[in-house]
Amino acid sequence: MNQLRFKTSLFLEKLFNWEYWPFELVYFPVFIYYLWLSLKARSLFYFSASNPSILTGGMSGESKGKILEVIPDDYKAFTLFIPKGTSIEDLINNITVNKLTYPVIAKPDVGERGKLVEKIKDQEELKAYHQKNNIDFLIQEYIDYEIELGIFYYRFPDSESGIVSSVTKKGFLHVQGDGKSTLLELMKALPRAGFQIERLSKKIDTSIVPLKDETLLLEPIGNHCRGTTFLNENSIIDKQLNLTIDNISKKIPGFYYGRYDLRCKSIEDLKEGRNIKILELNGAGAEPSHIYHPGASIIEAYKVLFTHWKIMYQISIQNNKNGTPFLKFKEGKEIFLRN
Repeated sequence: MNQLRFKTSLFLEKLFNWEYWPFELVYFPVFIYYLWLSLKARSLFYFSASNPSILTGGMSGESKGKILEVIPDDYKAFTLFIPKGTSIEDLINNITVNKLTYPVIAKPDVGERGKLVEKIKDQEELKAYHQKNNIDFLIQEYIDYEIELGIFYYRFPDSESGIVSSVTKKGFLHVQGDGKSTLLELMKALPRAGFQIERLSKKIDTSIVPLKDETLLLEPIGNHCRGTTFLNENSIIDKQLNLTIDNISKKIPGFYYGRYDLRCKSIEDLKEGRNIKILELNGAGAEPSHIYHPGASIIEAYKVLFTHWKIMYQISIQNNKNGTPFLKFKEGKEIFLRN
């Protein structure tokens, strides 16, 4: 009966909180709007011109490693590209030569929504990841700065400066012990953790009893699909933040629209442009993720999404007029079917 109540509570949580609804359901109205914009642009792949230096503009199939290559070294996490078929011996040697220390982050070079992203704590876990995933992937230094943010930025090609339109702070999935309940019981009492029980129980011992007031981090990867809480931090947007992100963005060739996923030591450091490490830069397929703030209205979310898709369309049209061709249908179809 307890299990039935638990499943019922998760069902109701999903039903009444749109942030848990299926992606296809939430995005159906946006898809209709995209078709209208495609008709106006006379191209289903008009968005490919939003970021001329990124494959498909960053909607699908783009290489995370290639994007990171053009970001100034001072602002990005050190990252190694590991081609498919690399031997474990060469991988370990590469890590040693570049003086990377554990933990490290492993992630697919092409991928989205946190799939196959793992925090690797030692060489044995690295070997297991390598053996299980026969793909091009990245090994990235682990940045232990306290704050992780998603910062959305755009700039029109004919404008001197760009705009930060969204800031999201990531609250990593965790539970706090009471000295009596098992980890499983604590997770069941927290819906956001409850959705992750099946996945996490394969990785951690859920029978342990955390100490009273002990905080246990359940998921170190800041992705909504893995239980991270996305918190609206738009209140920190000001002239200084705009200037800092604008200065970084202008140093990235062919980038006009997308979201930085980064870590920083403090908001003050971020605004001053110091102690910033960019983990990823996502292009046309990125969302202004503050819309997923718990309890946020889906109507307000649609206003934000429609506004940003319109901006992406306008940027793409301007770049097209300036000489950037839209992706041809045959090539675009092949890329999207491949990914």
